[in-house]
Amino acid sequence: MSAAELWQQILWPLCKLVGLVSVGLFIGNLIEALHWTRFVARLAMPLARVGRLCEISAASFSVAFVSGITANTMLAEAYDQGKLTRRELILSNLFNSVPTYFLHLPSMVFITAPILKSAALVYLGITVGSAVLRSLCILVVGRFLLAGLDRCHAAELPAEERMGWRQIMDKTWKRFRRRIKKIVMITVPIYIGVHFAHEFGFFTAAETFLATHMDWLSWLHPQAVGIIVFQLAAEFSAGMAAAGALLDAGSMAERDVVMALIVGNVLSSPMRAFRHQFPYYAGIYKPVLALELIVCSQGFRVASLVVCGAVYYWLS
Repeated sequence: MSAAELWQQILWPLCKLVGLVSVGLFIGNLIEALHWTRFVARLAMPLARVGRLCEISAASFSVAFVSGITANTMLAEAYDQGKLTRRELILSNLFNSVPTYFLHLPSMVFITAPILKSAALVYLGITVGSAVLRSLCILVVGRFLLAGLDRCHAAELPAEERMGWRQIMDKTWKRFRRRIKKIVMITVPIYIGVHFAHEFGFFTAAETFLATHMDWLSWLHPQAVGIIVFQLAAEFSAGMAAAGALLDAGSMAERDVVMALIVGNVLSSPMRAFRHQFPYYAGIYKPVLALELIVCSQGFRVASLVVCGAVYYWLS
């Protein structure tokens, strides 16, 4: 490969990609630091009453837009004080699917959009839809399983954190530096690796392997295996980088890329969530209860993704 080809096929696309991701990631972190999603939390109280969830559950839902750890701490304290039953605790934890997802959605949007382009809108739409579906299902289940609201105890939201612009920018910059290093370290080598794997016929070999050993995934595009493997073996950014490289090369259609990302998400998220969540969950709840919450959360999450992914697959 000549220097001109190296620049045109790899270096220049990577420069544009990293530049767009960097700008977007900084903006996303700034939105999170400003807590602009907090006004949405004011809708939590009437929404929680639909599912007969108590004020503490609504308060936890609201705080989850800002901090998942704080939201879980509120639920754990209420459970220890007897204000929530075990059933209510599990339902309240599951109810927080939407704010937990939206907490990091700005960063996800600005990371996936430059990589996946129009496919990002479809993929994020499916994941957002699955989160909303989970919370709506919890409201329906709570309506049938929980008693009246007269059993509830009053709860108030903690005061909003007040920060000046210097503190906001410092917080944004610290988060940006921490995240961009990890993203670049994953995205750049994965993008380059996928490019050369495509050039050297890796995906042709994967097609043969898929046809002979992975019949249960035969409904997917053969090159989707590469995306799924990277999602299983590495982090969120790895699958995105692989998908972006294949989209840029014209090797896969948007629908195939979206389905590959959904399948990779379903297969990789449970174990990854356990690795990341269990350490701090076990510090908030008792270990057995922490494990139960993670299993329920991930099982419910996988089911909702399968439903939303299946709807997209059959309608597209």
